[in-house]
Amino acid sequence: MPESSSGLDDKQRARLAARIDAKRDDLIALTQDLIRIPTVNPPGDAYQPCCEYLGRRLARSGFAVEYLRAEGALGDSDRYPRTNIIARKEGRGPGPCVHFNSHIDVVEPGHGWTMDPFSGELRDGRIYGRGACDMKGGLAASIIAIEAILEEGIEFSGAIEISGTVDEESGGYAGVAWLAERGRFSPPRVDHVIIPEPLNKDCVCLGHRGVWWAEIIVSGRIAHGSMPFLGVSAIRGMAAFLAKVETELYPRLAQRRTAMPVIPDGARQSTLNFNGLHGGLPNPAPGEGFPSALVADRCSLVLDRRYLIEESEAEIRQEILDLLEAVQAERPEFDYTLRDLWSMPPTMTDADSPVVTALSREIEHFLGTPAHHVASPGTYDQKHIVRIGNLKDCVAYGPGLLELAHQPDEYVGVEDMLDAAKIMAAAALRLLARAP
Repeated sequence: MPESSSGLDDKQRARLAARIDAKRDDLIALTQDLIRIPTVNPPGDAYQPCCEYLGRRLARSGFAVEYLRAEGALGDSDRYPRTNIIARKEGRGPGPCVHFNSHIDVVEPGHGWTMDPFSGELRDGRIYGRGACDMKGGLAASIIAIEAILEEGIEFSGAIEISGTVDEESGGYAGVAWLAERGRFSPPRVDHVIIPEPLNKDCVCLGHRGVWWAEIIVSGRIAHGSMPFLGVSAIRGMAAFLAKVETELYPRLAQRRTAMPVIPDGARQSTLNFNGLHGGLPNPAPGEGFPSALVADRCSLVLDRRYLIEESEAEIRQEILDLLEAVQAERPEFDYTLRDLWSMPPTMTDADSPVVTALSREIEHFLGTPAHHVASPGTYDQKHIVRIGNLKDCVAYGPGLLELAHQPDEYVGVEDMLDAAKIMAAAALRLLARAP
């Protein structure tokens, strides 16, 4: 698809940037307002009020607003409705559609904060709060970017969409996945998608590693703790498996490196994390006595395997099975079950695709440095847009530092949001200028 022009001349780009700078206070207030709506997931609090807040604002700019509840989807209930918002602004005639997608849910604040996590406090050019970085700052920047285009009166063909979707932090199945299943992220309705996740303002995120979660359950035989030789300890069996992982699998994983530009550097190798390990009966609370004298007849382990685009899910699953079978060969009473929990393959947008090219050129223009192409260590909603929507021209680009996500005292820098807004606005116009 040839590009007819960049969509902007130098004077328009300068006026657009000045318009965004003039909206600094508005950007701060919008980000603070979004942080102060505690859209914590789980359970899925305040989705409806957050979407309605966004809808009122976007309607004032002439967007057609839809509220789309994912009825029957995972997590949806009358108490916690999975409400999404899509707002669409039509241009002067036919053309491509550029869509900015942000998730509105945030994780639990947790401990360690030095301020109210839902205050949206502004301090030294940073806005603090749960979701400031991941990713309400990016959502606010994308809205300011598009409002600036409209306020400047810059004409465009095609359409611009802005969405606020739910449950990204728990897989996105009632958000982007549900919408993609209904054609909301597929051509010809949508052509280019930018997800303002926090991956640094000079980086375009092309995709992410794959993930496979599974549960291993080792079964033993119960017996009196004073005569363990009469039972079979599931904990000892699991320990034998873990020993093989430590001595055989981890060294192999450390040698595997991907051509994907994954950040941080440690994530460019295959990784395996154990999310939880539980064996035997639960321990009594302090002061409630001692546990029963029993040989543990059950031990369960949840594993989180992040794999590279050069690997396949079948291969990494077989690696675990091979270790389990090796333990069984050494310990005839070792009895295990391997249960798949969920998985998602890696995804990678071509570095010369339209959306990557548009963002990269505007990064270089506004920041004076070549754009870095990166990939995420963990998955995000690009997975559903590519896999279900069959829309390949999708990346993540937004303000904020990835390492601040889910941390205490999470923040987003105001200057970073302003820079990202300028880049998003100019890139959107560059994409909208592409000939159909």
